[in-house]
Amino acid sequence: MSATENTPKPKPYAVPGVSMRDLLAAGAAARAVSTPPRVPDVPVRRPEAA
Repeated sequence: MSATENTPKPKPYAVPGVSMRDLLAAGAAARAVSTPPRVPDVPVRRPEAA
């Protein structure tokens, strides 16, 4: 038996019981909460014609 046959194969990392949909929703919620509010646009005032 060679050394490569004896090494355990790495398992993919996954959290049991959490769906990809839930993970994506949690990421979107975290982004929405951590993003500061947008500064309102200031209207541009044009001088009135005389």
